[in-house]
Amino acid sequence: MASMDIIYDKFHFRHDPKWSGRLGPAEGGGLLVCMACVIEMIDSAQVASVRKSFALSGISEVLRSSPGALRVLLQQDHRVSMRFTASLMGMLHSMEDPTSLEKVHQVLVQLLLELQSEVLYRFVLDEINKQLSDQQSAQAFLPTFKLLGNLVEVVPNLAHSLITQYVPLLEHLCSALLYPDEVLKASVVFVWLKLFGAAGGSAAQSLPTTIRDRVCILLLQTLTNAGSPQLINNCTGLLWLLVQLGETVSVLMNSPDSQTMCSESHNIHANNRQVVCQYQEQQPPDQRHLPLILKQLLLSGDEMLQVTSAKCIASVLVHSPSQYSAPFIKADVPEFLFDCLASTKSDMLLWSAYSCLVLMTEEPLFFSQCHSVYGIESLVRSLKEALQLFSLEVQRQGLLLLTEILKRQPPNVRLFPSGPGFAAVSEVVKAAVTSSCLLVATQGASAASALFRLNHQSRPIQYTEVEGLVEAITYRFPELPQPSPANLRSSGSLKRSGPSSQASRSKGFLLQALVCFQAACRLAEECSSEPVLRVNTFTTPSKHNDAQNSLESLCHCLLHCCDSIWIPTVIRMCELVPSAQILQQFYSIISCQFTLLPPLMPVFANKLASSGFYRLALEHKGFLCVGNRNPNLNASCCGFLQKLSRCLLSQANPASGSYQYDAEEVENLLLYNLPSLCCRLSDWPTLLCEAPGLQLCEYKGPRATQYCLVIILHLALQQGDRLLPDQTVFSSVLWLLLSVQEQGSCVLPQYVLCSALYLLAMTQDRSPSLDMAHLNCISKALSSCQSFSSLYIHHPALLHFICRYPELAEKFGPIVLELWLTNQAGQTMVTVSLKGDETECHADEEKDQEPDKETMELLELIEKYPSVLLTVLDMICTREPPLAERALRVLKVLLCGQRHYEVNLSSSLRPALLQALQRLSVENMGHGLGQRRTEQAVNSLPLVLKLLCMTQASDPPSSFSCSKMDEVHFKLLYHVSNIAGRLKPTDTESLLPALSYLYCCLSVSPAHCADRAVSMLLSNSGLMDQLQTVLAASSSTAPSFSPSACPPPALLCCSHLLISSLITLQCVHNAQVHKSINWGLDTAVKRLLVQKRNTDNLLLVSYLRLLQALLDVDLASAVVCVSTGPGLVGSRPPGVHDGALYPLGFRGAQCLSAALSGLLLQKHELLLRASVNCLSSLLGFLQRKSHVTAKFVVCQPWSRFLCCCLLSSGESCLLHPAILRFITLLLQHSSTAVLWEPDLLQVIEAVERRGVKDLRQEAVQVLRLLLSQIQSSVLHPPPTEKHKQRMRDVMEALGPQTADVSCSPSLPSNILHVGDVSICLSDFTLKAGCSST
Repeated sequence: MASMDIIYDKFHFRHDPKWSGRLGPAEGGGLLVCMACVIEMIDSAQVASVRKSFALSGISEVLRSSPGALRVLLQQDHRVSMRFTASLMGMLHSMEDPTSLEKVHQVLVQLLLELQSEVLYRFVLDEINKQLSDQQSAQAFLPTFKLLGNLVEVVPNLAHSLITQYVPLLEHLCSALLYPDEVLKASVVFVWLKLFGAAGGSAAQSLPTTIRDRVCILLLQTLTNAGSPQLINNCTGLLWLLVQLGETVSVLMNSPDSQTMCSESHNIHANNRQVVCQYQEQQPPDQRHLPLILKQLLLSGDEMLQVTSAKCIASVLVHSPSQYSAPFIKADVPEFLFDCLASTKSDMLLWSAYSCLVLMTEEPLFFSQCHSVYGIESLVRSLKEALQLFSLEVQRQGLLLLTEILKRQPPNVRLFPSGPGFAAVSEVVKAAVTSSCLLVATQGASAASALFRLNHQSRPIQYTEVEGLVEAITYRFPELPQPSPANLRSSGSLKRSGPSSQASRSKGFLLQALVCFQAACRLAEECSSEPVLRVNTFTTPSKHNDAQNSLESLCHCLLHCCDSIWIPTVIRMCELVPSAQILQQFYSIISCQFTLLPPLMPVFANKLASSGFYRLALEHKGFLCVGNRNPNLNASCCGFLQKLSRCLLSQANPASGSYQYDAEEVENLLLYNLPSLCCRLSDWPTLLCEAPGLQLCEYKGPRATQYCLVIILHLALQQGDRLLPDQTVFSSVLWLLLSVQEQGSCVLPQYVLCSALYLLAMTQDRSPSLDMAHLNCISKALSSCQSFSSLYIHHPALLHFICRYPELAEKFGPIVLELWLTNQAGQTMVTVSLKGDETECHADEEKDQEPDKETMELLELIEKYPSVLLTVLDMICTREPPLAERALRVLKVLLCGQRHYEVNLSSSLRPALLQALQRLSVENMGHGLGQRRTEQAVNSLPLVLKLLCMTQASDPPSSFSCSKMDEVHFKLLYHVSNIAGRLKPTDTESLLPALSYLYCCLSVSPAHCADRAVSMLLSNSGLMDQLQTVLAASSSTAPSFSPSACPPPALLCCSHLLISSLITLQCVHNAQVHKSINWGLDTAVKRLLVQKRNTDNLLLVSYLRLLQALLDVDLASAVVCVSTGPGLVGSRPPGVHDGALYPLGFRGAQCLSAALSGLLLQKHELLLRASVNCLSSLLGFLQRKSHVTAKFVVCQPWSRFLCCCLLSSGESCLLHPAILRFITLLLQHSSTAVLWEPDLLQVIEAVERRGVKDLRQEAVQVLRLLLSQIQSSVLHPPPTEKHKQRMRDVMEALGPQTADVSCSPSLPSNILHVGDVSICLSDFTLKAGCSST
């Protein structure tokens, strides 16, 4: 035999050369191989085992390096192949060297694979079966089992042949597992492992049931006592294959005891009885159940075994969780799985453990034995780490386990009794919902929805954590892809795009997020219903003031998220392809908001309705719920529409007594009819005009459906959502009214009639005018209601609708206007304040102030329908004060702005006011107006008089003419004076406007009309008595008034002004006086001098005006008998000066002069003017009566001081017309208080700085008088030529005098209202010179 060739020279010479050949790679020349030599060497006992091993190594190398070469050599005679195989099989039991045995295994496997002969396969299996049957030593089985395992692993169809044709061999394999040798068992288990794993596990399906069951039982027994790693690994591998088969799982979970196993073995293997039973007796008396075995593997500490164990547990439970979970739970397997979660970071082990626990949660025993309580902390900790890993499947599986535990946990056992535990799980769930993977985020949202159950909340409830979770989910929405028509065309639809598409994942996340948000809303509802949870009683004292961790904060968060993010997102996602599931949750969430924060719901409901949510919900119902499809969505939409409608109705007429009843009726109507209203909006006109037929129930049937449609149209239109065209709504409502009346016995419900009226009013402008038949129908329908106020809706359209048609306006116009004014917000009367250093009158502010919206609507209505004006006036005369006062305010605004109208409203109102006064006079004839009378007259007289004053103030200056005085004005003056004379002195509410009107009439009447007016008033003894009473009541000794009933300053002011006008006009027209008025001059001077700080400025003005009028007539008037006192004229007999100045006296002149000087410093506009005019009249009076006294008064040091104070008060005060007039008066009376420099020079410089163009007309005229007086006066020191030239320049700039020296104030109106007092501005023009008699 050569060194490398496989030839044995001792035998080779007798062999046929055909069995020899050079085999192997061609480049190396190959090996010379003689198969006959190889066979003889193997069979010969004289050949050393080393030579045999060398020969097998060569054959193995040939088979490996030259596939097919040996097959050609052996195929010359199949008997040689059979002989070679048999020789190799014999070596398995003849050789003891492990290396040589390994070579035999290797060559046998290579040879069989090379030859691919079914005959050889059978021959080998037969030989193995024969060897197992003949040999008695367990150790002899080991090479055979190893060979069989290798063959089954590499030969494709050998496993199937073995299972189907060699059952006895399989029985030997089962029996071999009873031997104690673990190496042997490992080889046998390896064979079974390859058998069950062959052909993807399909070969196991052909295995006889008895054999398969025995393998299961023997495997459990073997694994129970296994100690070697190889045996344990082979057993767990086989177990993993077995637990995937439902039949074997049943056997493994219900295995018989070992005694039965011994009996079966005895019956089958009679020839091996002694050996088998001997080994069986060495086994434990009983075997462990599978749960205990797998539990032991979990405790092994080997991660691979733990993974396999967990996978086996999961595989067993998958077949029947309800059947197999209990044994594992009783074996405390969940406890050990939770421990594994806490101690590993392996993705495989985590996923396997999560899967096992998910399946076990289906068994109630899992929770009753508190495994969830034991493991929740480990689960949360492992999830926190798993969410940082890269395996998304592990994250999803762990979150699924958390979700199932949270869903199935019994309510009476809390998982998170304290705040930190809940905060920890909230942190994990928050991390999940913020994951970049939408699938993980979806599962996280599912866990959050389960976490939001009330039984999972700690005490105190962690509202902040709940808010954080809600916000975390909410803020994921902007990341969701926007649906677009292009995406829909490319993918066809969401269904065809598959569950793994981005659109599908987005839809899944949105749906689960909606479920989670609804769970948060439900939690808030449950907490709000329990006082302990609402106030979070168990919160520590230091956190009680934390407004963020409160139920109210959570509710605000839910509402804000819903309003700002959820609603826009869902609408956007469902705009192109509406999803019934998503919309169902969506509408349920919106419905929940109505119970969380009731105070904010009116605003929320208005926003929803005005944003088109009526249309949106109704269109979704019509599109997705028709034909009884999607009943859950239909119920959700109906619930939302009911709550939205209820909230809107609660804002309609809360003050109406029938509101609660109507709300309940409407709610019942919607409850019964909304579910069946599943049609498109385009079908509504047909439903509205459909013949109702038989109505079996008040809330059901076609008529009830029509009522439901009308109410929805009303509520939607009220918020600007026009569900149908206006013309369609108008005609449909008219048809409904006619149809109801044609039925006769059917009466339209009040709430439906209210909605119908609103719809008609709102849609009238875009519809044709009504004919008489329709008007009669509407009138009849409105008359059928007992109270029109229950039908009233505060909207301008209703006003215009009723007033548009005279037939409706005559019957319902007054009540509609009354309700409009009743619902109008009260306005604060604008008053004019004349205080401080104001130099401009505030009449412009009163007129320029914008009236409220309701008043403007009435003004537009009056402009469009003038007949409404008389209706408003009638309210003033006949309604109660609150309503009448509102009507008066409307007419006041109207009168102030009458320049916007074509007609003279004052002229239109006066005849009606005259009739009202005449009616009041007739009603009260026979008893004085101050006595008790009908309540209606008492309430209307002050308002009528006030309105009369307003019309007077709104008249243009040219409105008074002699003809008008003869027709209307004189009659009004006559009736007002009579009423004023008959009023009780305490009836100031009526007496004040009456006296104010009389005063203004006298002051603004032209000269050719004033004589008749003053004569009529002076002949009215009642009026004069009334004035005397008011003047007397102003003193503390008045007998008719108690100190608390003294006349108000406004009444005394009007009396003074009226008397001053009577004095002036009586003197001008020499009118006859029938009764004079007594008035104390000393009292007036005392008030001006001493009591001015406690006296109203306007009252001071009236005193000055009265004094001015009396001084102009030298304190001698037939109208007023002036009385004096020692304080003015001194002791009797009076001196020369006192006698000349009587009843004022020298001291009185001094006191009055000092009082006027003090009033000049007040810088009150009217008070300043009145003071200057009164001073002018005083100086004129003194000039006429005692020139020396006049000179003495103007040359007092006080005059110099006063002049310096006024001139140093700023440029605006320096050029004020009243100040300039005051300086002129001093110069006229040769006062030494005014100096050229610096006083007059300062005035000239101020004029030059400002410029003449910027001066008002009144200031220009007064300045011209001053400059003229300067030129004619002797000044010390005299002005220089330069100064005189400057004065001439100013005079030239002023221009020629074109008007009277007496000019009107630059105010836009003849009459100024200051509070309740009317002041004629003409009475306060600056006098040009001293009056003389």
